[in-house]
Amino acid sequence: MAFTKIKEYSNTDDGVARTLLVPKLIMPTLIEAVEKTLLPREISAMVLSGFQGSSIDVNLETPDSVNVRSVAEGAEIPIDALEFTNVTFTPLKYGTAVRITREMMEDAQFELLQRNISAVGEKLAENENKLIVTQLDLAGATTTGGAAITIANITESMQDLEDNDYTPTDFLVGTEVLNDLRNIDTFVEADKAGNTEMLMRGFLGTIFGMNVVRLPATTAALPSATNRKYAYVLDRSQAYGIAIKRDITVENFDMPSFDMQGAAITQRIDVKLLRSAAVSRITTT
Repeated sequence: MAFTKIKEYSNTDDGVARTLLVPKLIMPTLIEAVEKTLLPREISAMVLSGFQGSSIDVNLETPDSVNVRSVAEGAEIPIDALEFTNVTFTPLKYGTAVRITREMMEDAQFELLQRNISAVGEKLAENENKLIVTQLDLAGATTTGGAAITIANITESMQDLEDNDYTPTDFLVGTEVLNDLRNIDTFVEADKAGNTEMLMRGFLGTIFGMNVVRLPATTAALPSATNRKYAYVLDRSQAYGIAIKRDITVENFDMPSFDMQGAAITQRIDVKLLRSAAVSRITTT
């Protein structure tokens, strides 16, 4: 073809040729996905680890299973004793294997294998959150709300626990419930709430003495999208436990015949509700 000036060449309809003349700059820094808000393990009544065997039993004393009685003079003293139940934790294995070709790692602009490992670790944490909420859905009481949560719904669920001698310590709220709370003027107006925390943070740190924790919105960390409409009032010392046979573990491996490197990221974990009466669920529509 005839030689032309670059300016003339770039003005032609040859899109491919024009593209070759325009430099493309790629920023070598990877912008990672947002880190989701997940339930901290401190909310659980116990975190069991280092046990032998494939499962572990936790013994629970049955409340009010022993009584004292009035005894007449000279009469036989009634016999009574405590009753016990148990909850069995059987950790299951969850995990993902990552395999990446050597060429991809050589050509990548960031640590491709390491970032994949980190991402799988985050997904395992989300899975743990999902297991917890699945158990909370087995709450012993449910307060049925309307289109939006009300203060009466919250206090009713608190009473559900108090009627069984439990203390409401934590208030876990889905994103739609949190939106409802932001629209309750009692929690927003400084002369009623006593502060402007809702306006500054987006939600209150405590409500009626309960620690408020926002549940994630992603269904990877929830049993279903419906859980965004739910809230849970619980006594953290009695509600649920976590058993970890193997915490998040990374095992690197090579596949020379495929010229690949990879890693297996696994976890063995189980979550169980300990006392259903220590949890009350609030539903909205």
